[in-house]
Parts: sequence; structure tokens; C-alpha cells
Amino acid sequence: MILHSILNGIGETPIVRLSRLFRNSPCEVLAKLEMLNPGGSVKDRPARYIIERGLADGTIQPDSHIVESSSGNLAIALAMACRIHGLRFTAVVDPKISPINLKIIRCYGGDIELVTEKDSQNGYLETRIERVKHLLREQPDAVWINQYANKRNWQSHYHGEGEEILKSLDGPVDYLVLGVSTSGTVHGISRRLREAWPDLKVVAVDAVGSVLFGTPPYPRELPGIGASRVPELLQRGEIDQAIHIDDYESAVACRELVKHEGIFAGGSSGSVIAAIQRLSSQAPRGARILTVLPDRGERYLDSVYDDEWLSRMKDRHLDRTSHLLGQIA
Repeated sequence: MILHSILNGIGETPIVRLSRLFRNSPCEVLAKLEMLNPGGSVKDRPARYIIERGLADGTIQPDSHIVESSSGNLAIALAMACRIHGLRFTAVVDPKISPINLKIIRCYGGDIELVTEKDSQNGYLETRIERVKHLLREQPDAVWINQYANKRNWQSHYHGEGEEILKSLDGPVDYLVLGVSTSGTVHGISRRLREAWPDLKVVAVDAVGSVLFGTPPYPRELPGIGASRVPELLQRGEIDQAIHIDDYESAVACRELVKHEGIFAGGSSGSVIAAIQRLSSQAPRGARILTVLPDRGERYLDSVYDDEWLSRMKDRHLDRTSHLLGQIA
């Protein structure tokens, strides 16, 4: 197969049965490896879809300056897509982005706008969006992708992973377990699968400290999951259950995933694995659980796979657990 560009290599990622990690589980656990997209993450799909649809309908012009607030993966994917289409790109990021991601964005030719002031929820999302709006006022050729409200975000997953899963599997799954941030991935995939499998249960995995499902803000470090602001795309009524996982639990599950399955994945992959470990102990015997592993582990060498970082997250996890137990007592 000869592709027209690297963007044509996005999609058709494999599904792997996690039979080693969940060998003692009464459930079958399947994972779609979105980390194998050419840009390294599930965000390749909305980046390509939004840019190419925009160029086709004229909302993006050949000389547009693409701007987006991103914690890393979408910025990388947009930088890649903009490089192919000859568009200028600026990523608005915050201090939680890894140095590796910053280097990748710059290698693709992307510009960086770094915000350092925290917002009202003790995160950076609101601050990043304010910086985006400032750029839009300053530069008339700027186009904001706005992954938090852009319907093409969820549509890319509806037509992407949703279609591919239906083609790949021989029958329905009982649970779809996905990490949430903008909510584009969870809504896109679940809407397509529920058309074929109406009894599907959708489980959102959120970060401890995220406000997406009404829980209070709390310090968190892993990017790509959770948010300090509820995105316009999120429809809580379409989600059956939310499970909250903290940074330490995510990192431990990442390490178990690479130990047992040889899958070297990023932080939000650990979040969904930890959630499935919790869910599978309560699910009916024989239940079929499907998840998506969004990105690669190389981008987390200075966090998830760093022992000193893990020790700090363990201390935070134990402090929080002790505080919650104290409240119950």
C-alpha cells in the first residue's frame, strides 16, 4: 500500500484482547490501540477531520493561522496536519505539557504560547482559552479549532473508531470504558456503537480533581484526561457511569499494562485500565468490555515511568485517601 501522505495512515488501528493483564477476570477486555496512529495518539483523528473538512467548506482558508488550546496530543496532531496542508499553527499550552511534547510540536513547525496563570478551578483550561481569544482578536486570519465545542470533534470518532469497531468485532460489547476530557471521543464512539448495540453501557473515566461530573477540583498532573471546565460537547445524560481515577492509580496501571501485555502506553491509558479493574470486579461474569488506549508511553517518561514522580503521586494518593476516610469517620 502506498499512501498519498502520512495523514492517510490515520485509523484502522488494531484491537487487542488483554488476556494476560485480566487473566483472572470474569470479563473479556478489549483495547483499541489508538497510540499506533502516525502522530502517536487518538487526537490524529479529529485533527485531520477538522482541518480537511474546514478546507473543503471554506471555514479554513489556505492562508489561515490555526490556533488551539491543547495539553499536548491534539497540538501534536494539528501540527502534523498543518505541516502537510501548509498552514501556520500555534498551540496554547500550560506547564503540565511535557518537554517532549513541546519539542515534537516545534519539530513539526508549530508555534507555542505558554500560559502560566491558573484559572478559577486551579487548572489552566480557562486561562488557555482566554489566550486563544486574545490571539483571535489580534490576528484576523486566525481560526480556532475549539475542540471543546466543535461537533467535528465527536464526528471524527463516530466515523473513525466507531465504524472500525463495528467492522472488527463479531458481536456487541457490554461496556464501553473511555477517558474523558473534551468528551469528543466518548460521544463519537458511543453514539455510533449504540446505533448497533442499544444496550451498551457507557462508562466515562475522569481524573480525580476534574470538574466534569460535579466533583471538586483537586491537584492533578497527568494531561489528556479530565478538565477544569465543563466542555460544551459533554452530554452527561448519554453516560451511564463515571469512575474517577487519580494520577497514582493511572501510573500503576500503566506499569502493569506494559509488564503483562507489552503495551507501552500513556497516562490516560492507565486511567482506563484502572477503571476497568474496578468495574470488572462488579460486572456480570462473561461481560465484554471495550476501551481505547489513546497514546504512547514515550511522552510520559518523565512522569508515569519516573520512580521519583510516582513516589510523589503515591504520597498525594495516600494523603487524599486518609482525608476521605477521616471524613467518613
